[in-house]
Amino acid sequence: MPAAEVHGPIDYVLLEFTGNRLTGRAAEELVRLVDRGIVHVYDVMVVGKDANGSVYLVDLATSSGQAGGFAELDGARTGILAEDDLREVAGAMQPGTMAALIVYENTWAVPFVAAAMESGGQMIAGGRIPAQDVMEVLDALESLEPTN
Repeated sequence: MPAAEVHGPIDYVLLEFTGNRLTGRAAEELVRLVDRGIVHVYDVMVVGKDANGSVYLVDLATSSGQAGGFAELDGARTGILAEDDLREVAGAMQPGTMAALIVYENTWAVPFVAAAMESGGQMIAGGRIPAQDVMEVLDALESLEPTN
């Protein structure tokens, strides 16, 4: 099966930053993942919510300072994210924050997916466990281990 017909899992993440914490560090790491071929970014949306609750979309093409480094991903616009996504993001945000909504493909998984499909496998379920949940469980399990 040609690799062009195979995709890795496609995910989204919504990151909220309080105050002036959208420094560019997260965007910098995302660009590194793209450059290394680990992920492919389909869409990025940066949204602000002022202290009064008014919501605004940050134009990545013209607002590099306010976009916290995500302006470098301005070309990631497939149209997957739309106006209704802006409303969903706004509903999840706290006043006085900025948020980045990112839709990305896990391109590292393409060879695995292709091999599974070539072997007759098909995805019948999938999901995501938030990293914070995993860390809490691992911490709890670690505290149960006997100490020497």
